[in-house]
Amino acid sequence: MSILVSEVGPRDGLQSIRRTMPTEAKIAWVRALATAGLREIEVGSFVNPKRLPQMADAADVVRAARKIPGLTVLALAPNLRGVRAAAEAGAHKITMPVSASEPHSIANIGMTHEQVLAEVARVIEYRDGLPADGRPAIEIGISTAFGCTIAGPVSEDWVIELAARLAELGVDSVGLSDGVGYANPAQVKRLFTRLIAELGGKAGGAHLHNTRGQGLANVVAALEVGVTTFDASQGGIGGCPYSPGATGNIVTEDLVWMLEAMGHDTGVDLGKLAEARRVLAEGLPGEALYGHLPDVGTEKGFSYAARGPVPEGTGRAAGARECAA
Repeated sequence: MSILVSEVGPRDGLQSIRRTMPTEAKIAWVRALATAGLREIEVGSFVNPKRLPQMADAADVVRAARKIPGLTVLALAPNLRGVRAAAEAGAHKITMPVSASEPHSIANIGMTHEQVLAEVARVIEYRDGLPADGRPAIEIGISTAFGCTIAGPVSEDWVIELAARLAELGVDSVGLSDGVGYANPAQVKRLFTRLIAELGGKAGGAHLHNTRGQGLANVVAALEVGVTTFDASQGGIGGCPYSPGATGNIVTEDLVWMLEAMGHDTGVDLGKLAEARRVLAEGLPGEALYGHLPDVGTEKGFSYAARGPVPEGTGRAAGARECAA
């Protein structure tokens, strides 16, 4: 089965780090990720730069990324103003974050559920008024779908009802997000089964974090019920301001290795992904990067699902630890 790994490091990762990565370094990293075979990259957030100065250059990064052949350029925007800016910059897809937890929604984007639904309706009206060849796809990621650090448990019935209401408004897809890292595999399987049954072709992908070490286990659970798009961040950078101590997104390198080892084609080259990791490290010197594959590389006999065997150790990052045993 072909799986889309959607790289969110340049957005979710960088906006969670206090330091600001220089614009040219961001663009170089995005190019390196695309060279590694990542077909969709979320390159920035269109938000108030006073709140997130790390994303102040989002339009410049989108415009540069648009020049990369074959790349779907994704951006995040929480409201109509941000969607307008992202569309004008040329984003192919725009993700709007909608929280299943109302306290989280108010804390994160300053809107109640009804205000969010009204804002999404305005976004769809704006999108539909654009020329056909300039309309970005509008995706929704329902955050705190598996629980909230502010409100605690979140009703699964409400998550599905919210997804259905969003789909009825005309968005292109609705996925589920675990930005606070509360999800477990049984819950992931249950909720995505219901989402797919409710929305059919509008059911979107999974945005999972590894806060409690369940990231890849949750991916497997989602795979088993038919999810084919997964967000990940190179080096596992990123997190959530409402989840103190969170380790961040699932690691792109580890996810790609696991999917390929399981027989799923990602189209991503692990050796070139290691090169992209070097570009990231150079752009953010000293920043903590995570992942198991970069330490050890691929095992003897590893073979891509659709492309055959690779040299032993492919995917190992420069400076990785040696094992003397």
